[in-house]
Amino acid sequence: MNTIARTTSAHPSATQIQAVISLLRERFGDQLSCNGTIRQQHANSTSWHPLEVPDAVFFATSTQDVAEVVKLCAAHAVPLIPYGTGTSLEAGVNAPFGGITLDLGRMNAILQVNEDDMDCVVQAGVTRKQLNTYLRSTGLHFPIDPGADASIGGMASTRASGTSAVRYGTMKDNILALTVVMPDGTICKTGTRARKSSAGYDMTRLFIGAEGTLGVITELTVKLHGIPPAIAVAVCAFPDLASACNTVIASIRYGLTLGRIELLDAVQVRACNAYSKLSMQEKPTLFVEFGGTENAVSEQVEMFRQIADEFGCETFENASAPDERSRLWTARHDVYWACLQLRPGSKFIATDVCVPISRLADCIVETHADIEETGVVAPIVGHVGDGNFHVSVMANTDDAEEMERTKDFIGRLNRRAIAMDGTCTGEHGIGEGKREFLKEELGATVGYMRQLKAALDPNNIMNPGKIFDL
Repeated sequence: MNTIARTTSAHPSATQIQAVISLLRERFGDQLSCNGTIRQQHANSTSWHPLEVPDAVFFATSTQDVAEVVKLCAAHAVPLIPYGTGTSLEAGVNAPFGGITLDLGRMNAILQVNEDDMDCVVQAGVTRKQLNTYLRSTGLHFPIDPGADASIGGMASTRASGTSAVRYGTMKDNILALTVVMPDGTICKTGTRARKSSAGYDMTRLFIGAEGTLGVITELTVKLHGIPPAIAVAVCAFPDLASACNTVIASIRYGLTLGRIELLDAVQVRACNAYSKLSMQEKPTLFVEFGGTENAVSEQVEMFRQIADEFGCETFENASAPDERSRLWTARHDVYWACLQLRPGSKFIATDVCVPISRLADCIVETHADIEETGVVAPIVGHVGDGNFHVSVMANTDDAEEMERTKDFIGRLNRRAIAMDGTCTGEHGIGEGKREFLKEELGATVGYMRQLKAALDPNNIMNPGKIFDL
């Protein structure tokens, strides 16, 4: 693993950092670690961006722990980087100025489940799989599924979504209230369990997607949803990407209730076949999930099949048995590992964009042509029900010429989406990797983000260097 030097004058002095480390060790003992391996594990680990390692890692067990650490860091102007499970893809947990990484993984208690109100309160370190296992006997579930078994707090910080967003929305649609430790150590609660409110500024939404730059989320009140009594999955192959995308657009406009709808291009299908031992045709393929009563599901499947046939669907297979559905969605979630086998020894460089659904076919077709012209290995997979898709470039990061081509391709992809009135990221967030594209997308608005950041965090200690430069 490579590390890069810190180059900013905003980096705290060794004396400041050592003072905080000494105080934390005195107060909390082995909740603080300066072990080199642990520090590297808490830097960026899931993407191609260089590692920027913190000076120490603190393992919090309560909101009060977090508040005390924040107060110490604020008093000594030492950066603080919140950390959930480390699955962010744009270097959101890097420590460019050193400081203390605040690991919330031990804050994993499910504090309250309100079945009648269909909500629950959890600590930030609870993961989505842990929560759904706990809820299994209630008939309820938390539907946001970004693929990785991410922490609920981290999912809120990056405004995550995933395969089920077409039906249930994203994290911003499924959070009622947050407990947040502010940059001065004050503990704030942003809302209540009421399903709606007109009481003042929407502070909950302010922290969702802020990537830990405005405060540390320690507890969340989230919405739960009923598990549909019947679920079916359809897998359908198309002659080309445009046909698959247009099927999605037509289905959404027709008003079909889709639980999930995922697109895999032919390269991604080939990778999944090899890794997950499937036998799908190596053509653009949709995975579609339907949920509801048995009659409703049957009706939805048939209506979708008719729409797919209009756009030249070549194969259409149903899977309603739980184990078969699980096998298919597991294959979808294992695309990372499947892609690595396409080009052994390469590095997985993930990027995503999102466009209005009417421009989805145009954007994906143009991107596919760009991939072929650029000469990179880059499967496409997307949550196309909401216009979001991912490109996984398998690159040799030691080859300077190849990396230059890869970076140019990623730049064109982001600008293509922005030109179509879309966004440079539908899910991954900005982190360090997409700061330049955020400025192109939002322009002067980024200046107001900086003002807001400066007002709440005047010492710039909360995850500095992410989203934008100050």
